[in-house]
Parts: sequence; C-alpha cells; structure tokens
Amino acid sequence: MNRICAFLVLALLFVSCNTNKSVIQTTKKGSKSNSSVVDAYKKPGVNGSVENASTAKPDQNYNRNTQILEATSRVKVTNEIILNYIDSYKSIAQSNMKKYGIPASIILGQAILESGAGTGPLSVQANNHFGIKCHKDWLGESVSYDDDAVDECFRKYNNSSDSFRDHALFLTTKSRYASLFTLEKTDYKSWASGLKAAGYATDVQYPAKLIGLIERFQLYKYDDVVVDKKAVAEKKTITPNQEVNRHTVTKGDTLYSISKQYNIPVEELKKQNNIFDNAISIGQNLKIQ
Repeated sequence: MNRICAFLVLALLFVSCNTNKSVIQTTKKGSKSNSSVVDAYKKPGVNGSVENASTAKPDQNYNRNTQILEATSRVKVTNEIILNYIDSYKSIAQSNMKKYGIPASIILGQAILESGAGTGPLSVQANNHFGIKCHKDWLGESVSYDDDAVDECFRKYNNSSDSFRDHALFLTTKSRYASLFTLEKTDYKSWASGLKAAGYATDVQYPAKLIGLIERFQLYKYDDVVVDKKAVAEKKTITPNQEVNRHTVTKGDTLYSISKQYNIPVEELKKQNNIFDNAISIGQNLKIQ
C-alpha cells in the first residue's frame, strides 16, 4: 500500500512539472497587465555546430527540400514555403523600394530570415516580419519574446503590410542607417554589411545569411526590375529638345509648329539658327538645343 501511494505522489509531481508553459505575452505598451496570453515559442540557444542553410552557396542548396532560417527565431521550412512567401510579398517590397529607396532584395531577404518565411512566432502571433523591437518611441501593441535577453519587447502589428511599412520607416528615420542610402540600390552586398554595421542585428553571420538568401532565390532580380522601370520613366521625362540635335524642315512645318514640337520658344529657335524673319524652307536643317 505504501508503495502504491508513493508511486501516485511521484506521478502527480511529474504531471505538475510538465504543465508549465512558456508564453508570448501580448500587451499595449504602458499597460500594467497583460490583455491576452497566447501559446509561446522561446528562441533556442544558438549552436555554432548546427548547419545553417542560409549561409551556404546558392548552387549547393537551391534544390534542397528544406532550409534552416535563424535570426529572431529558428525554424525549418521548405523551399516551397519560401518561394510562396516571396511571391506573396515581392510587390510590396518593390513598392517600398520605389518609395523609400531600400532594395527589394534586402527587404525580402530580411523578411524571410527574420520571420522564418512567415512561419516564425513573431510573424504568426504579432505580424512582425522583421524582428523589430519596441524601442522607446513605439506606442503600439507589443509582445514579449526571448531574443538576446529574456522577455524582450517586440512590436505587434495589425497586419503584414503594416510591418513592411514600419520596417521602411524604421530604416529611413533612424540616423544610424543614413549611410545605407548613399549606396547603390542594386548593391545588396554592401546593404547587408551596412545593416549589421549599423546595429540591426547582433549575429556576426547576419550579412552572410542575407546574401545567401538573396543569391539562392535570386531576389536581386526584383531590384533590377525597379531600376529598369525607373530608368525608362526618366527617359520618358526627357524633353524632345534634349534628345534631338537637328530637325529637317518638311512640308507644312513652321517655326511655330517646330517650337511647339520641341518645347522651345520661337525666338530662341530663330536665334540658334541665325534666322531673322519667319521664313524657312523644305529640307532646311535646324539646330535644336
């Protein structure tokens, strides 16, 4: 009988010890109590011996079925998940590149790495795709999560779009990131190194992880599309008098019609061609500057 009682006591103690669960706590900054508690995910300790697929060369890992992503969280995802994630957010990344000047490849690379391609706890529970902490200027909702320290404060967003927008504002409004915007928009390697140097992440391998993702999934092509479109748009804004050096007079041409065609005053056109009256002749070559 004593043995049975002792066994029951031990069993109860074992069950009790295993019912404790870590939590991510959701709260409004400044509140005294937590408004809700959700199932938790604690960041595991970093083990240098663990293979990190994000730092491998593109041709070695592109066809692998899974990737190990480790930044704010450490998750294992399939290539299909990453490709679907890219497809979902490439447009907003390109839009932010046009509006804020941050390479789309960097935006997508950071989002994939920090959010675990949308599967990590911060992105799932808080729509936080970039691992951005609260900092003193954050007035929105927040969650507590173990990162460099226990129960650190991370920003919580209403939706993913808000997270991408806040990431852009975070980089463009913080003075420590100002040097990034002197770099070429297609130089993703310098941007990756610059983010680490400016203090975005403490992981010494952060630039290598970003560059590995960008090259493996060819994220740089989204930069090229934006840059090409911008170049085309700029070319369209060039006025005709900048593009054309000469105009050959044809039937029906007048100084007035030519001036309108090249957006140049009649008097300026006459001055450039030493014309003292309004007479021009078919076949005459006029300088347009």
